[in-house]
Amino acid sequence: MFAVSVLAMERFFALLTFLAGGGAIALVLARVLPSGAQLIDMIRPARLWLAWLVAAVSMAGSLYFSESAHFAPCKLCWYQRIAMYSLALLLLIAAVRRDSGFRRYAIPLAAIGALLSAYHYLIEWNPSLEGATGSCDITVSCTAPWFRQFGFISLSLMALCGFTAIIVLLSIGEGASQPSERSNGDS
Repeated sequence: MFAVSVLAMERFFALLTFLAGGGAIALVLARVLPSGAQLIDMIRPARLWLAWLVAAVSMAGSLYFSESAHFAPCKLCWYQRIAMYSLALLLLIAAVRRDSGFRRYAIPLAAIGALLSAYHYLIEWNPSLEGATGSCDITVSCTAPWFRQFGFISLSLMALCGFTAIIVLLSIGEGASQPSERSNGDS
């Protein structure tokens, strides 16, 4: 049987974090730069399926790290999982049904997950901030990351990049991008 080391999986998901974060940044830049309209128009038809893919891969990574690598999730990890696992299911249903109203319920859920992830990442680097909120218990600390790939990518940053990529993908509106609309402020 082929066995993959935990370190290899950490690196694999860290690279996917770069892809999700970099993709989100590229799409934001494409939205604000007139030359990016073509990229937005290319992504638009697949945005819902891409957002679901991000959520599904994030969920699979979460399950791998807890079930195969035996990394016990902290309280904040559980809250992030609630948001991401729900998004994986909701986005799949929305994509299959071609639900045009998916943004109303998916973006707020992803935003809540992103806020939780950002706070989690912040207290991993500044543990003294966690003491004031008492968000975690003594059995599994929210302030001690299981790993930091490349010196800064932890599970909470992975989740943050996933939630951010989902928000950016779901923020792409309907219809073709019109550079003239952007220039006169009607968008």
